[in-house]
Amino acid sequence: MTSDMNNTGNFTKQTNNKNYLYEPPVFTDEQRLEKIKQALPQVEKLFENEFTKNHFPGLSYGIIVDGELLDTHSFGYIDLQQKIPATSKSLFRIASMTKSFTAMAIVKLRDDGKLRLDDPVQQYIPELKMTDMLTNDAPIITIRHLLIQHAGMPEDDPWADRLLALPDNEFLAMLKKGISISNPPGTIWEYTNLGYTMLGRIITVVSQIPYQKYIKREILDPLGMTNTFWEYNEIPTELLARGYRWECERYSEENLLHDGAYGAMGGLISSIEDFSKYISYHLQAWPARNEPDHGPVRRSSLREMHHPWNFIQLSTYKHRPCPFMCAYAYGLAWIKDNDGLVAVTHSGGLPGFGSNWIMLPEHGIGLVSFANGTYAELDTINSIIIEQIVTLAELKSRQLPIPKILTERKNQLIKLLLENNWDIKDSELSMIFAENFFLDHSLELRKKTSQDLLNEAGKILNTKELISKNQLRGHFDIIGEQATIQVKFSLSPENPPLLQELELVKIGQ
Repeated sequence: MTSDMNNTGNFTKQTNNKNYLYEPPVFTDEQRLEKIKQALPQVEKLFENEFTKNHFPGLSYGIIVDGELLDTHSFGYIDLQQKIPATSKSLFRIASMTKSFTAMAIVKLRDDGKLRLDDPVQQYIPELKMTDMLTNDAPIITIRHLLIQHAGMPEDDPWADRLLALPDNEFLAMLKKGISISNPPGTIWEYTNLGYTMLGRIITVVSQIPYQKYIKREILDPLGMTNTFWEYNEIPTELLARGYRWECERYSEENLLHDGAYGAMGGLISSIEDFSKYISYHLQAWPARNEPDHGPVRRSSLREMHHPWNFIQLSTYKHRPCPFMCAYAYGLAWIKDNDGLVAVTHSGGLPGFGSNWIMLPEHGIGLVSFANGTYAELDTINSIIIEQIVTLAELKSRQLPIPKILTERKNQLIKLLLENNWDIKDSELSMIFAENFFLDHSLELRKKTSQDLLNEAGKILNTKELISKNQLRGHFDIIGEQATIQVKFSLSPENPPLLQELELVKIGQ
């Protein structure tokens, strides 16, 4: 059904329903993979230099591209006494990189309807009721507070790192005494291992099996991570990385810690080959698309895990003064630099070990490295090297294919503007405008404004390709002898989407 334009210049919407299928963004560089491969020898040299400079006993790394472990190299030894070389199969304690597994288990339980992220923690850990908040108006600590490190507990790395093997009964006894709070919940971000240990307890309570078994059954096994462990005494000697401290110009061996209640914050032991499967799984969550889901959780839940829920600070990298925004997600950190490069990452550190993994979701690449040196700072190293890969391979993020509806509206706008035919009452073009279009600016004003700008452009030479910002917003240029006119437009959320906004801007001569 259609109707005529009323005296305010408002045109009726077109009512035919077209199926404009969503097309996800794609990589457009056909040489992308080959360019990455050409950068690999330089990447190896960079890691070798860092291995030597930092006195790491052993170092292993892997580069993941499009779901595959593309390249891996190792240096040094996992056991200095036995002179066992590090390899991609060597098993390193990954410390706080464990946190995202714990977070994924919580998200899976949420997706399965077993808990809610805004449930009070004391619903599952009644011992927490013995803790007094700092203020009378403090909210009850929720699971979400724990996930995003907003629970009001103090930073506790030096203390918690030595408690990995604490038995469950001693952990609960500690909570029953009450814990010390540093800030009211929900006010200040502060990194806490205790919070993720509580998440491990919640997993145990809800699933009714130890969280270690739940994570193995629901995450590790489905991903084929059969060589990832919680307890070091289950690992063959030839694969187990021993931890060392470089001090007073010599190595001293750190005592390996058994698994316990605090394992949920940092207890997993894995290899480059096994952990690359985990990175591949996270990378496949991007972009959003219509393909079937697979794996432990939905792609949308993985992207939720990557989302910057809790901004921390504006900071700088050690290797360059470029500022970046940093936020905490669910057991992961989100970083965006001033070049627009987005990374999802997390480090790990324990006596004898350091680790880091980083991925660029919009570029489809990831990097992981392990070292058996106390608190080895691999986060800076990985960030430098993955930036080098982007630079050396000239990597670009995925590009959104031009949506058919935007192309259709562009062609209709070209016809309207270049023919200067705003007398469209009886034209098919009368059906492309949203309800607001001629209410926001009258037909007479739109006609005059567009014609004045096109007159300034002079003879029209051509029109450039459409650039889409998303499915319903884009712009294109009209090139004239005297100037270029940029045409920006956005469509309404109704079905079919109609023209709700149009802006013409002179951008050059």
